[in-house]
Amino acid sequence: MNNTLTHGLRLLETLAGRDAPVGVSELALLLDMGKSNVHRTLQALVELGYVVNEDGRGLYRPSLKVWEIGARVIARLDVRAAAAPAMHWLLDETRETVHLSVLDGTQVVYIDKLDSPEPVRAYSEIGGRAPAYCVATGKVLMAWRERHLQQRDAEAPLREAHTPSTITDAAELAREFERVRTQGYAVNRGEWRASVWGIAAPIRDGTQRVVSAIGLSGPATRLRPQRIKPLAQLVIEAARRVSTAIGMQDAALSGR
Repeated sequence: MNNTLTHGLRLLETLAGRDAPVGVSELALLLDMGKSNVHRTLQALVELGYVVNEDGRGLYRPSLKVWEIGARVIARLDVRAAAAPAMHWLLDETRETVHLSVLDGTQVVYIDKLDSPEPVRAYSEIGGRAPAYCVATGKVLMAWRERHLQQRDAEAPLREAHTPSTITDAAELAREFERVRTQGYAVNRGEWRASVWGIAAPIRDGTQRVVSAIGLSGPATRLRPQRIKPLAQLVIEAARRVSTAIGMQDAALSGR
């Protein structure tokens, strides 16, 4: 096992278990490591943002970045079970395929889905992936990323056009993200598969952070433009139900 990685993880675990910031000498004793090794590893963790040097006094504590990583993992574990009732409700209301997605880099991963009972329906599979900028759940998750990441996503070079409707222009994609944030939902107008449209809304955790997206998809012949707004309201309601189930307060849901 890589010693540097091992030392870094042991340091993080030790800091996380202490009630107060800890100095290099104490950490060296606790971990049976040399002071220079402890100091060098701490500096790397500080540079990466996982550890904070408390007011520059040589006393170290974990940063909120450690909590953020754990919160993301917990949310992914919890959201699938929490979303099940709302997904079934959305399926019953719309009779279209329902997806639950998370973002992995520039792709969405479908962590759960319910198939439409209709003979002609949108196809996908749990664990499947799609380019985030091309599908409704992906647009939602990209639209609520940190602003610098939104800009990076919008300006990504060599964006592939999967259909004639795929948004590949950086400025147009940035406007699309703004539109998604304003209206509270995203629409895929045949941008990944020409014959399939979709609608999605964000799921928020107890800190108001968007952790997942719920959406529906179906043939363009059924998801006609005049149906988008009524269906979007159902998707937003499903997202609200899941958000409430994982700790979001109703009052915060309106703060998009």
